[in-house]
Amino acid sequence: MDPTLFIIGIIGNIISVLVFISPVTTFWRIVRGGSTEEFEPAPYVMTLLNALLWLYYGLTKPDGLLIATVNGFGALMEAIYVVLFLIYANDHGTRVKTAKLVAALDIAFFGVVFATTTFAIAELDMKIMVVGLICACLSVFMYGSPLAAMRTVITTRSVEYMPFFLSFFLFLNGGVWAFYALLDRDVFLGVPNGFGCVLGGIQLIIYAVYKNCKVDSPSSDEAADDGWQAAASASLLSSSDANRHGLEDAASNRV
Repeated sequence: MDPTLFIIGIIGNIISVLVFISPVTTFWRIVRGGSTEEFEPAPYVMTLLNALLWLYYGLTKPDGLLIATVNGFGALMEAIYVVLFLIYANDHGTRVKTAKLVAALDIAFFGVVFATTTFAIAELDMKIMVVGLICACLSVFMYGSPLAAMRTVITTRSVEYMPFFLSFFLFLNGGVWAFYALLDRDVFLGVPNGFGCVLGGIQLIIYAVYKNCKVDSPSSDEAADDGWQAAASASLLSSSDANRHGLEDAASNRV
């Protein structure tokens, strides 16, 4: 692997790991309180699917080790989050809903993709193209989840539901992996992360415009935690616990 590409990939891994572990504070709150409260399971389940698909892509593609390693870590973290969600679901209905989502997306959908590309597609280039296209489409969809938060900011003239670090790391993570993809000539990795970088930049601009317009709200901390997970879900490397003030609608939408 080219030394420059390797260094950029390592930087991307570090940033993405930080994004993946960001929901720890949210789940510490869940474990400590013994309840998932009003948090939605769908973003975590979707992020797990995203990480599994990118892990598979990284293992399938030659020289895709750095993509595989960080998404392997991400898949492990998201699996832990989902298990904790199942354990601490605040009612039976939420637990059943979470289990159904896991079965349908993380097991059935990923299983179909894996089985189809493994046994029905013999040519490596075709397999990489199919898996990469699925990963790119899912990542673009998940990168769009913060759009609801941007709409809320513009409507309320307050950035309380779009934390600065959400926008900053969305921009930084997308930019690093888009640069990595450019050097590696990987369109499937480059398109969603380039989109994420642009979207993150727009969010930073919006934040700068409305940062002095603050509205006190008891849900601000929750929105901040959820926003971090939205960044995790969006990343190639993930990428999301969309907050209940709008992001979960897009989530139900690394790298």
